[in-house]
Amino acid sequence: MTENIRLGVYVCHCGTNIASVVDVDAVREFVEDIDDVVVARDYKFMCSDPGQALIKEDIIRYKLNRVVVAACSPLMHEKTFRRACMLGGINQYLFQMANIREHVAWVTEDRDAATAKAKAQVLGAIRKARLLESLETTRFTVKNGAMVIGGGIAGIQAALDIAEAGNTVYLVEREPSVGGHMAQFDKTFPTLDCAACILTPKMVAVGQHPNIHLMTYSEVESVGGFVGNFTVKVRRKAAFVDHDKCTGCGTCIERCPAKVTSEFEQGLAKRKAIYTPFAQAVPNKPVIDADHCTYFLKPGKCRVCERVCEPGAIKFDQQDRIDTVQVGAIVAATGYDLFDSSCISYMGYRTYSDVYTSLEFERLNSAAGPTGGRIVCRDGRTPQRVAIVHCVGSRDQNHSAHCSKVCCMYSLKFAHLVREKIGAEVVNFYIDIRAGGKRYEEFYKRVAEEGVLFVRGKVAEITDKAESEEEEGKLVVRAEDTLLQEILRVPVDMVILSPAIKARQDADKVGRLLGVSRGADGFFLEKHPKIAPVQTATDGIFLAGTCAGPMDIPETVAQGSAA
Repeated sequence: MTENIRLGVYVCHCGTNIASVVDVDAVREFVEDIDDVVVARDYKFMCSDPGQALIKEDIIRYKLNRVVVAACSPLMHEKTFRRACMLGGINQYLFQMANIREHVAWVTEDRDAATAKAKAQVLGAIRKARLLESLETTRFTVKNGAMVIGGGIAGIQAALDIAEAGNTVYLVEREPSVGGHMAQFDKTFPTLDCAACILTPKMVAVGQHPNIHLMTYSEVESVGGFVGNFTVKVRRKAAFVDHDKCTGCGTCIERCPAKVTSEFEQGLAKRKAIYTPFAQAVPNKPVIDADHCTYFLKPGKCRVCERVCEPGAIKFDQQDRIDTVQVGAIVAATGYDLFDSSCISYMGYRTYSDVYTSLEFERLNSAAGPTGGRIVCRDGRTPQRVAIVHCVGSRDQNHSAHCSKVCCMYSLKFAHLVREKIGAEVVNFYIDIRAGGKRYEEFYKRVAEEGVLFVRGKVAEITDKAESEEEEGKLVVRAEDTLLQEILRVPVDMVILSPAIKARQDADKVGRLLGVSRGADGFFLEKHPKIAPVQTATDGIFLAGTCAGPMDIPETVAQGSAA
């Protein structure tokens, strides 16, 4: 026997979001004349309690067996209206939603065109609703555990909070140690706290927590399943060191003859072919870089580390292995990359040796860095004047259109540290100072009172071509001062660039693995920027930290906990 379709159609005004562009009355009147439509209504806010009550009451009064709501995105309120249908007594999957806000009102200026398009959208939803069939939900046992991908401060915080709640956590980090970019920092703004003093206890806690399985030097290969039942394959890269036997004594590192540029030190120092990234690394066990190890480049040669290792932990025959892990949820905390400043050739990065990026300066200033915390030029001179260039690649339609959010504040931090440590004159070249966080504006005023100079204007060029005796042997920053309406040439000894924060270069690959979309800026998209800032459109997968966009440390930690 063919089912007698009885449809209820509801058109939402969404305040004025829809009604200011779409003639809602005309859409409702159009719907009233369509076959199978028993009742058609419009209401100011369909998602409100009175709006949902309309649906529930009409299902009972008119014996409706299908419901269509023309309103906003299903991502926002499809579950809301499905629940209303269930409370009214019909199967939740006999509901269909037409998006006439994002798809019509917000993208159409002409009222007649918007109304016609809205009618077409609703008609399509009605036709689909006629074909809907009841579905039943299936219950599955949820895996008691979560995977956190990324061992920076966001991933560390998320892992600790999940573990403290009594759940098993698999923390996957591609580097040999957790810590992320924060491990490279010396001080944090605006309090000037020691970054290591904040981070290291959390790193140790992650390494020692009984509920956390630390999977460093590892990468996610595949993700399958669904919310509550994900199956993740993780590639555990060969470290060529048996970490169960290794005592972390460091003898192998000391005796290794092969040296290579240190990634952690941003190219300002060398590391060995067998190495731990930094002194406080967790786990504090070395790995062998096969691309630079003499044994792998010249098979059978060297083997010094093997000879000096008393526990016999060196394993040159170690192979990558794949571990399969089952978890109920996944947190992506994969972090960010810095914009490659050499892409803007006139900034002089990699052309002039005393032009540094922000992370390079962090290592230069760190007591554990290559210079022991001394702020010096490449030739050992103490700079007398330092230029700090804001927004390198940020707020730039040719590179990264977005504001990187933290650059103003860490540039102010650098200015303070230079003044405090060596008393050099500091000139900040900025577009706008954005100091919107707690105590940020006060820090800005403090730095200004310390004698730091501010020039509002974009830098046009950094060069070593002198045009006066004062400029001989110096780097010259040529910029426009938009307040004075003058072109300036400022001779300096050192330039610090503040590059844009960008999505990681492998964000597309990771997004495909997890089924998470990315925005035009490359960062992962949250389910909703306001009401679901750490969720994604894929149930059970969450975002934490700068993989979703630029943010400072407090916001990153908060997002880690939220996820």
